[in-house]
Amino acid sequence: MDALDRVVKPKTKRAKRFLEKREPKLSENIKNAMLIKGGNASSTVTQVLRDVYALKKPYAVLYKKKNITRPFEDQTSLEFFSKKSDCSLFMFGSHNKKRPNNLVIGRMYDYHVLDMIEVGIEKFVSLKDIKNSKCPEGTKPMLIFAGDDFDVTEDYRRLKSLLIDFFRGPTVSNVRLAGLEYVLHFTALNGKIYFRSYKLLLKKSGCRTPRIELEEMGPSLDLVLRRTHLASDDLYKLSMKMPKALKPKKKKNVSHDTFGTTYGRIHMQKQDLSKLQTRKMKGLKKRPAERKAEDQEKKSKRIKKD
Repeated sequence: MDALDRVVKPKTKRAKRFLEKREPKLSENIKNAMLIKGGNASSTVTQVLRDVYALKKPYAVLYKKKNITRPFEDQTSLEFFSKKSDCSLFMFGSHNKKRPNNLVIGRMYDYHVLDMIEVGIEKFVSLKDIKNSKCPEGTKPMLIFAGDDFDVTEDYRRLKSLLIDFFRGPTVSNVRLAGLEYVLHFTALNGKIYFRSYKLLLKKSGCRTPRIELEEMGPSLDLVLRRTHLASDDLYKLSMKMPKALKPKKKKNVSHDTFGTTYGRIHMQKQDLSKLQTRKMKGLKKRPAERKAEDQEKKSKRIKKD
């Protein structure tokens, strides 16, 4: 049995807190990513891993030593590192004659590889090559996907889902305008994926809404799709399953239209409208003759009953 698979009983409070953090939860922790360098990696691949680590910090782990492994042939080492560092996302960089400047992006489910996609780097501009101001560490990016391939082709659809998982960052309940600081733009065109990163500049516009300008921040990559290892539909559906406790309870007699307006149906007992209190107006007051006629009718009804 693997040392990481054994049931460990904590001996200290610190170890107990550490194990509690890794326990399954209804609301899972923020997904961390591990960036691994292969046995043979070029300077381009190494710099790409460093730049992605700079974008992902503090939700990433960068392994500086070389790791001789081939993800599409043997995934045990990736699963070992995933369990060791508690990371559910990974990026593996390698370089060889057959596949130069190679990147493998993938994700885990229950510490096993769910799906991974291999891309090749054709053109790369580093963060340090673009002499502009950068965003602070831990900033949540805005993600933009352009191109029909992301909605039509299954491989590109899974790649879009994988990139959203990789770069989305923490889930937030509220958004502050000043907190929207940079954009990651992915374009699928003519069999290539263009990855660009821009810093958002809010300029004065003379009104309440500011004028927006984009300034390239880096890194910049031109990628081409290579091999894919996708999970089966059943396993993918299982990984997306939501716990019953988190599912919103259905409210009876409440409906919504296309514009988000809420409509509710109320069930009430039958009302006697003759006793309904209306607004008192002089014109609606009964005359003395009408009152006498009503009183006589009531008296005659009582006599008949008796």
